[in-house]
Amino acid sequence: MSERTFNVLFLCTGNSARSILGESMLRKDGAGRFHAYSAGSRPKGAVNPLALKVLDSYGYPIDGFRSKSWDEFAAPGAPIMDFVFTVCDSAAGEVCPVWPGQPMTAHWGIEDPAAVTGNDIDKERAFVQAFKFLRNRISLFLALPLASIDRLSLHRRLREIGNLEGATRET
Repeated sequence: MSERTFNVLFLCTGNSARSILGESMLRKDGAGRFHAYSAGSRPKGAVNPLALKVLDSYGYPIDGFRSKSWDEFAAPGAPIMDFVFTVCDSAAGEVCPVWPGQPMTAHWGIEDPAAVTGNDIDKERAFVQAFKFLRNRISLFLALPLASIDRLSLHRRLREIGNLEGATRET
């Protein structure tokens, strides 16, 4: 008997960095169990090149990503989400579209690496740090017993994951 495949949407305001990192990591690490997506409330229109550079350096997929609006996932015919994770405080504070299917939601806020100023080394270091914080969260998410955990316990665990090291605010 095959297990169900879950749809996961990572949200950020610009959909150019953190949400793209999350989508790529879950796409690879959760292959066969999860379909990963990302979107933004005000997409920048382009993926940050440093996000792609860091993903590639860790062996994660970098092809086919684009900065897109979260409206695509609230429209008729869009995949029904099982989980929606906000990865920036701005997106978490906005009024989100109504997601069909009543997905589980959690805030996994991480500092915006694209906002870091300084030299190229400082900027890349910020992307690597965001990558590591998200990878840790995704690893714990993948280890959850989704087939046997009740909804209330799952919601609690998702919130705990969001409060791990690197969290921008406690949820």
